[in-house]
Amino acid sequence: MDLDAYVAEHDAEWRKLEYLSGKRRLAAVEVDELVTLYQRTATHLSVVRSRTPDPALIARLSRLVLASRAAISPGRRMRLADVGRFFTVGFPLAAYRAWPWWCAVATVFTALTFFLIFYTAGHPEVASALIGDEAARRLVETEFAAYYSEYSPQTFAFSLWTHNAWLSVQCLAAGVLILPVLWLLWNNALNIGLSGGVMVQYGEAEQFFSLITPHGLLELTGVYVAAGVGLRIAGAWIRPPRHLTRTRSVAAAGREGLLVAIGLVILFAVSGVIEAFVTPSSMSPALKIAIGALAWLGFIGYVMLFGSAAAHAAKAEQASILDIDRDSGPSAARPSLPPETGPVPGGPVPAASAAASAS
Repeated sequence: MDLDAYVAEHDAEWRKLEYLSGKRRLAAVEVDELVTLYQRTATHLSVVRSRTPDPALIARLSRLVLASRAAISPGRRMRLADVGRFFTVGFPLAAYRAWPWWCAVATVFTALTFFLIFYTAGHPEVASALIGDEAARRLVETEFAAYYSEYSPQTFAFSLWTHNAWLSVQCLAAGVLILPVLWLLWNNALNIGLSGGVMVQYGEAEQFFSLITPHGLLELTGVYVAAGVGLRIAGAWIRPPRHLTRTRSVAAAGREGLLVAIGLVILFAVSGVIEAFVTPSSMSPALKIAIGALAWLGFIGYVMLFGSAAAHAAKAEQASILDIDRDSGPSAARPSLPPETGPVPGGPVPAASAAASAS
């Protein structure tokens, strides 16, 4: 695409949009024109970003789109629809886009954890050297099971929630450095592997797995998702897409990481409730594991169902933007780009509501 020709073709529209966005009061006709130009400029911004990412032009159009949106809907507050969109699009889409990363993390560190469990169980000298025989006996006889019922369920659930949420924040924040995330995952695998190995060594494998599985399925998945998304940020720095600089690539991955961090707060709240109320309960081990498995399958299904749908919708929207720009070249008539085409940040803005806000 000839960038100079594109700017020459649309510069008058952008200047008019800048003028209308700066006016304090608008007539009804001007409001309609503002909305139309805003939608067109949002489309232009998407086209420039995808085809010829010129930093100066992108900065100009981004400021223009933000200013015009503020003029159309000033003082916009969080609505119930925004919350719904986060849970149906924002969080599942961000988690879905990172699924190869967190699935790889889950596979590697789950395998490592099981290796440590059975290696420790088959080599008693490992536990003797690391924690001592007396500590190992206390762990098997009282401490492992007592851990889940030592405090009131409410206090225990809150403690677990804050601990796991903080662990996920560390994984996301340190992801670009890679090594801190791997260190956190290694410590997690070592703790579970050592405890599980001692329990298996003393013939308490059934007790160990019946206590750790109900909440562990969902809790560890949350940790692996956080670690995978954090490492994806590192990947965005190491190998950014061709059309993005390293800084913009990391920023985009970081924004999606923030969405995942918010969503994982809910996940860890659920896993904390399971660990505090279900794990130490008098239910049968099979029922406890079934509850944990149901919560885990629900999360995986939720991410895959809503995430894949949102990803396909995003691809279709991007394809329609490129088709619109291909059809509307310098010689095309101006009506070939109707007002309603193109993605609008934050969703479409009805002209009627814009007129009401301007009056």
